[in-house]
Amino acid sequence: MSKIEKLRKQIEEGPKHVRFEDLDRLLQACGFEVRQSGHGSSHYFYSKGRVKLSIPRRRPHLLPIYVRLALEAIDLAEQQEEEAA
Repeated sequence: MSKIEKLRKQIEEGPKHVRFEDLDRLLQACGFEVRQSGHGSSHYFYSKGRVKLSIPRRRPHLLPIYVRLALEAIDLAEQQEEEAA
């Protein structure tokens, strides 16, 4: 099991205790591109193909809904890649 697989499993098992940095690392490892508005916004925008996602940076932990949305976005992006192949 790779580090990314372990990180995903850890995130899935404890969505209430996920730090922004961990979710950011997972999304980027799955091929999502990240950008942040340069106007003082706390939101980070991720995209991969047609899948788009916005996550607000929050400390110490993210809200569980954003963690679930990110995991769903990863699954959807993987599904779209399989259909395209």
